[in-house]
Amino acid sequence: MDYISVGEFAAKYGISERTARNYCATGKIEGAFLMGKTWNIPNEATLPSRKSHKTPPLLTLLRQQKESGIKGSIYHRTQIDLTYNSNHMEGSRLTHEQTRYIFETNTIGMNTGESMNVDDIIETTNHFRCIDLIIDHATEKLTETFIKDLHYTLKSGTSDARREWFAVGDYKRLPNEVGGMETTPPDRVHAEMKALLTEYNGKKQKTLEDIIDLHQRFEAIHPFQDGNGRVGRLLIFKECLATGEIPFIITDDLKMFYYRGLQQWPHIKGYLMDTCLTAQDRYKELLDRMGIAY
Repeated sequence: MDYISVGEFAAKYGISERTARNYCATGKIEGAFLMGKTWNIPNEATLPSRKSHKTPPLLTLLRQQKESGIKGSIYHRTQIDLTYNSNHMEGSRLTHEQTRYIFETNTIGMNTGESMNVDDIIETTNHFRCIDLIIDHATEKLTETFIKDLHYTLKSGTSDARREWFAVGDYKRLPNEVGGMETTPPDRVHAEMKALLTEYNGKKQKTLEDIIDLHQRFEAIHPFQDGNGRVGRLLIFKECLATGEIPFIITDDLKMFYYRGLQQWPHIKGYLMDTCLTAQDRYKELLDRMGIAY
């Protein structure tokens, strides 16, 4: 039997070498074996199939724990960590401990004389509800309606929602930018979002790279007046759950690599892929510590 290297397999199927090594290490490529530090892959090996009629085990567990409300569970940890990190990236001043306290007690813990931004608190509780939405609807096809519902849930009750020009739960009415770069004009957002989702939903076998590509292109369109980053990262988490891919959380120490990766994706995909795979490895470590199968 003829064998090829990780690099050759990756080039053959248009994936990153790190993704190919992950497939080998998790036994997803039949016949692949490690010789020293080098993986040998059968020449006729194909990409592992993700198509399954069964609900991925992690998604099943998250749904069960969502209903039970058990503290210390992966659902409990995901709600706090994903909400804190995603909001913190967008300027929220709430601490991880305050985020945890709000989730666990539905009250606000604060020191004497400390002031808090009301929007930070509202968007934190709203983000908890967004995570429940993506868990409940993880396996459903991604649509513009669902994405708008996520935005509506995230921004409802905030000061933005009281501004006439700010369309909560709908596409932007005014031009905006991200990282000093222009984004899609308001009158082109619907057409570009429709085209993006049609292309993405048309893929029979979605890989992690497909999900990350969807995220980067969503952020480049920047369809909403505000909240695009958080909605976009929620979509990544949802699609990872749907495909059986291990989800991940972009933490503060990865933030600058993540932003660089988004900007460089059209030219160099490795920056964003490596950042997301690093975050994915951390989530795997958490699952391993908790003894959760994936």
